[in-house]
Amino acid sequence: MIIDIIGDVHGYADKLTGLLEQLGYVHNGECYMPPEGHRALFIGDLIDRGSQQLATLETVFAMLDADVADAVMGNHEYNALAFATLDPDNDNNNTSASAQHYLRSHTEVHTRQHEEFLAEVPFGSELHKYWLQRFYELPLWLETDYGCFVHACWDVDSMAVLKPLLTADNCLTPDALIKTAQQGSIYYDALERVLKGVETALPEGLVMVDKDGSARTQVRVRWWLDELNTRTIHQIARAPASGLAQIPVDAMAENINFAIKTHKPVFVGHYWLTGNPEPLSIQVICTDYSAAVDSGYLTCYQLDTKQPLPLSANNFVQYRHD
Repeated sequence: MIIDIIGDVHGYADKLTGLLEQLGYVHNGECYMPPEGHRALFIGDLIDRGSQQLATLETVFAMLDADVADAVMGNHEYNALAFATLDPDNDNNNTSASAQHYLRSHTEVHTRQHEEFLAEVPFGSELHKYWLQRFYELPLWLETDYGCFVHACWDVDSMAVLKPLLTADNCLTPDALIKTAQQGSIYYDALERVLKGVETALPEGLVMVDKDGSARTQVRVRWWLDELNTRTIHQIARAPASGLAQIPVDAMAENINFAIKTHKPVFVGHYWLTGNPEPLSIQVICTDYSAAVDSGYLTCYQLDTKQPLPLSANNFVQYRHD
């Protein structure tokens, strides 16, 4: 079987349908059906940023309901759940709506991140409740005989921390959402690794501002590289050049406790890559090639379950919408 692993859609339904049709999927009146011997797998971040949120969700979940596709949760689906869920440990939950505290705070930055989703799915509406409930159906990761699938990082140690909170299918429950949203807890740190990746601290006193305007004292790293603790931050960081320019070129990465603990190929999204698609390493593929901006291309990796390795750049398919 061929697994068509599709990168972060982010509400660009026209790119999604274009890619599916390019791959040979045909709409039967209810959903897009794959060509014989194929199955789709969505690597998370279906929502936010684009202007076709509902069309994207309806397309993907129709395929899930027809059992012709699988999907894992992205950090944007997780954030949508946390943004809509009151913090039960906060004393202000009996006050006015504007003073209530949610698991994900309603700051200007967070609200702006979700504005496209909430423009089509109004906060607190029945439609909003419906889609939030459906997000709970998305597992945090999938593992098969032929591969490992997760939105940002295949960290088996973090998964072991999360596993007692999850359903048998590795899905969140409302209680798991609350526990993983508590900053400073082992569950929060584990969830951050799985859905957002590995980070290292910046040198003391330095702050980077990310693409959403948030100030950060840590930087995401390319965890698929070997010997992370022997490299400089510039060598391993996943950050824009403008951010890296603030960091001394000889600043070393420190105390990164991570190693890939599987021999299977690992498939992720999340990382806003550009250029010609190629494997990140002999074991890791990313299918996020920045489809969430007009100039980015929705990207798929076609995995042959009978011969998953070696990974090959020839297995990528991009929908060139322009």
